[in-house]
Amino acid sequence: MPHDSRPLLILLMGVSGCGKTTIGRWLAARLGVPFLDADDLHSPANIARMRAGTPLTDADRRPWLDAVAIRLAEADDAGDGVVVACSALKRAYRDHLRAAAPGLRLVHLAGPAATIHRRLEARSGHFMPAGMLESQLATLDPPAADERPIVIDIAPPPDEIAASIARALNAAAGP
Repeated sequence: MPHDSRPLLILLMGVSGCGKTTIGRWLAARLGVPFLDADDLHSPANIARMRAGTPLTDADRRPWLDAVAIRLAEADDAGDGVVVACSALKRAYRDHLRAAAPGLRLVHLAGPAATIHRRLEARSGHFMPAGMLESQLATLDPPAADERPIVIDIAPPPDEIAASIARALNAAAGP
């Protein structure tokens, strides 16, 4: 766990299928903080659009991002930590979330499109079809250096990825 006395506010971001939820649960348990899957905050209309293979617009996403920002701000104000799994594909989305929780640490889960596509095809029970990956990759603004991202390869098992993220957070916090 990082040495910093501020709450751990962590955003796991990336395209659908990169492992945000699975890794987020592992990481939250490892760090002893709650986990929030931003997908749970989507409106039924947004879920229906995505399930039908229709990419969301910025206008569709705005209320959802506002809901995520509120949860982050609440955790920050309470001095609580939280790990949030949220695609946050565009820089503007991440800026909005960081404005709500200035101490937010960004973890970008990244990997080859072919690997992610295989994962999407193999999973069941999720509203996001594999055919939406191309639009997500086209939308993705990889985090810039000034966002201080921790970029993590999605190839290892989730527990190893969570351990890598925890080590990176600890190293970033310093002695």
